[in-house]
Amino acid sequence: MSERPHLHRNRQTLSLSLDSSLIQSCMSLSDPDELVLDYTRTMMGCLLLNPAPRTVLMIGLGGGSMLKYLYRHLPDADLTVVEINQGVIDMRHDFHIPNDDARLRILCADGAAFMAKPPHAFDLILVDGFTGAGMPEALCSRSFYQRCRDALSDQGVLVANVQAETTQSRTIGQRLSKVFEGAVIHVESDEGGNDIMTAVANRLLIDDAASQFAQRWKDLAPAHQQTLAVTSTRLERALLKGRRAP
Repeated sequence: MSERPHLHRNRQTLSLSLDSSLIQSCMSLSDPDELVLDYTRTMMGCLLLNPAPRTVLMIGLGGGSMLKYLYRHLPDADLTVVEINQGVIDMRHDFHIPNDDARLRILCADGAAFMAKPPHAFDLILVDGFTGAGMPEALCSRSFYQRCRDALSDQGVLVANVQAETTQSRTIGQRLSKVFEGAVIHVESDEGGNDIMTAVANRLLIDDAASQFAQRWKDLAPAHQQTLAVTSTRLERALLKGRRAP
């Protein structure tokens, strides 16, 4: 990966971009663990489906916003991050990303190649890998998502951040639907431009979360409720739409 990451700082935030003007990640300088961008908060909607994933894989590090959130709020989770760009990894301390330890490891590797031989099953897979030009084709193929599906545990959840309303996003949605036999929901970010696609290994996860949304919400940790407050209505609407007809 030859693209050079660039840092942009103002009084409130530190942002990351690659060889384009597209902002890849944004951190609040006053609260480095806050999820600033709505699409990252929306991706955390996966916690309504599986509130306590024990094994998490992230493809794409960026500024580490979601990684820091999960590291802080899911202390029992084992976290693996695969990032293809060593330059991005080298900026981890600028973004207050914790050092590797017994439950966190950041690997410089190709995410698609990693999925060809994953080390174990995962309860949660987050796909947020972009270049300056957009989402690489290797993270869009049906074979990639089939490998993700094969690597999920029985209660596993896959969440992919995809550019909204593009030919590529429609193709990815079709591929996910085929691989996961229709067990997919879509939630657009409040900022626009991001379609958060969530797929599950067990269709009942969507059905149960839709029918028991109020209780699932009540059972969430207060930190998660605060994070998901703005997107909760969109999440509930998507779950109800994705639920099988009774």
